[in-house]
Amino acid sequence: MYPARAVKVIPATAGLFAPIAAGTPATKRVAAYARVSTDNDEQLSSYEAQVDYYTRHIKSNPAWMFIEVYADEGISATSTKKRDGFNKMIADALAGEIDLIITKSVSRFARNTVDTLTTVRQLKEKGVEVYFEKENIYTLDSKGELLISIMSSLAQEESRSISANVTWGQRKRFADGKVSLPYGQFLGYEKGEDGLPKIVEKEAEFVRLIYKLFLEGKTPSGIAKHLTEKGIKTPAGKQKWQPSTVTSILQNEKYKGDAVLQKSFTVDFLTKKKKINEGEIPQYYVENSHPAIISPETYELVQEEFRRRKAAGRYTSAINCFASRIVCGDCGGFYGRKIWHSTTKYANTVWQCNNKFRKRTYCNTPHLKEEVLKRAFVEAFNSLIENKDEILSTYNEIIVTITDFKKQEKESQKINEECTVIEAAVEKLIAENARSAIDQKEYTKRYTPLATRYNELQNRKQELNSEIAILKARRNQMNAFIRQLKEQKELLTEFNESLWCATVNAVVVKSNEEITFQFKDGTELPWGIE
Repeated sequence: MYPARAVKVIPATAGLFAPIAAGTPATKRVAAYARVSTDNDEQLSSYEAQVDYYTRHIKSNPAWMFIEVYADEGISATSTKKRDGFNKMIADALAGEIDLIITKSVSRFARNTVDTLTTVRQLKEKGVEVYFEKENIYTLDSKGELLISIMSSLAQEESRSISANVTWGQRKRFADGKVSLPYGQFLGYEKGEDGLPKIVEKEAEFVRLIYKLFLEGKTPSGIAKHLTEKGIKTPAGKQKWQPSTVTSILQNEKYKGDAVLQKSFTVDFLTKKKKINEGEIPQYYVENSHPAIISPETYELVQEEFRRRKAAGRYTSAINCFASRIVCGDCGGFYGRKIWHSTTKYANTVWQCNNKFRKRTYCNTPHLKEEVLKRAFVEAFNSLIENKDEILSTYNEIIVTITDFKKQEKESQKINEECTVIEAAVEKLIAENARSAIDQKEYTKRYTPLATRYNELQNRKQELNSEIAILKARRNQMNAFIRQLKEQKELLTEFNESLWCATVNAVVVKSNEEITFQFKDGTELPWGIE
């Protein structure tokens, strides 16, 4: 027989394993997060109540150490990027300063699934727990992440729904023709008592000055420099003007009392990314929606001047009234200003084709002295004054004939009628597709021709609108020219720069002996020079 086995017990070595905590459990460092998404008084009360509640709640628990109530006021939750309080809390938690975060609900924490789960997982890796009171979820609980995922998805859908409601409300206001401006950065208007734009006369003077300087030949860059030097503040209250700001004022139809609504729209409700509306969704044009600072005629003159300068190609700073208005009869390029013998007492200012020495074949057009140009303009305009009665006797009839846009308006009206019919047909087709199961190939076969025809009509309508705008601008130019001619009771005795800018589009240099004035009413007047 084998002897019985001897078994000895080897007692545990003290300190090999961590001792079991005894006595008072470790105190948790606890913070809370509170947020309201709008600035109204009711919401702010809610915000203050949240902060007060969490402060008392945490301090009343003897097992917890109060760290801080982190908070964001008037911040939407669709993204965490702009939430300073939230971001500071997460940074403190990741730095090991917080053990537990309490917040009211998943929707208070974040309405973006990605942000929520990413943040919760980051905190979980550091042993930081989040407790959502409303849903009774502890994120370190085994079921926590599944519940978080479900709740976050619901919150994201809620945010999408809110965004859709806001968008619908905006579009309804647009369709009703209700105009709202970003008054904080809009020169010339403030919100009136009736909610509509109201003219701020002091600022309106600057707007009128900008339009006047542009029609006198200055570029947006030159105007920006002028306004900065005069100490006039920008719409945003800054000292330095940018050319783009001047251009936006010159091309904003709201200054003539009209409004194009829905020029841009939000593409993604989560990122709030916006896009210029290039026909993806409807726009609304409201005529006479509010008081005008600039007359429609002046506005159209400015748009026509933009088109003229664009068609002329590159242009200079237009500091001088002759810049971009003297055209070489050989190459079609502009004349530039030169100062000959500038460092001597024989300094002389002349205008010469900018391409004269850039091409292998030199232009034959001559240089011109400013005195010659000024004298020629005085003589040519005086000839118009002397024949004023004869010119004016038939001019009104000519203006009506040349600028008649009834044909375009008639075609545009027909397009509107046909588009209305197509819209009704498309709506009927969509409703039919929603009610019953239509073969989708058949549906596409019926839908595509309607959509194609609709787009063709809309493109043609845009062309017609452009033609009408050009004809209106032309009519305004001709009327403005006639107004200038009528106001000239006496013959000119010297060069008038304002009259030159108001009446002359260009001067084409033909030779040493001949130039042609192109007036803004379309008149071309050949003139001899010496």
